[in-house]
Amino acid sequence: MTRVSAILLAAGESRRMGELNKLELPVRGEPLLRRTACTLLASRLLEVIVVLGHEAARARRLLDGLAVSVVENKGYRDGQMTSVCQGLDALSVACDGVMICLADQPLLTAADINVLIDAFGQRSRGSVLVPVFAGQRGNPIVLAHEHRAAILDGDRNLGCKRLIERNPELVTTIEMPNDHVVFDLDTPGDYAALQCLLQDRLQPAAAQ
Repeated sequence: MTRVSAILLAAGESRRMGELNKLELPVRGEPLLRRTACTLLASRLLEVIVVLGHEAARARRLLDGLAVSVVENKGYRDGQMTSVCQGLDALSVACDGVMICLADQPLLTAADINVLIDAFGQRSRGSVLVPVFAGQRGNPIVLAHEHRAAILDGDRNLGCKRLIERNPELVTTIEMPNDHVVFDLDTPGDYAALQCLLQDRLQPAAAQ
């Protein structure tokens, strides 16, 4: 069985959302961050590391009672890769791959995560798995654990867009059956669009 752990990136300031902290936005009555964490926990991931930064104390309260490990990135303003490094450094269970997850993808289900875990285990080439829907690259991606040491040693080209764009030979893509991997919440308009989808499309966070 393929062993994959997850790093959930939740350190950003969500500036494009205006005055709202998008991690606290209710999605079917549950804060976005908590919902995302519950989705990951309902999947076959080995462990979930949540990296906080902006308003860390408030975000930590959203995770009360969940079986996740929480770390705080004091240098979150220096870019997303600093949070990736914090998460990689906090991994405590041996794994084959590391899923880099974003906190603002409310359509993702545990079933989607399991599809990515299986695809990573079944890939025939490369060390990075990237989900795709209708020609659009999505998230979360999965990195082979072999990249961990290089990233922690300072190679900021790993685990980010530059790796995918400059090293296509390392990348395997999987065409997903739905748009969950390409839908995220950045702006009030995105949140309004989500409200229009909730009744017909959004499943409970732990749905398999």
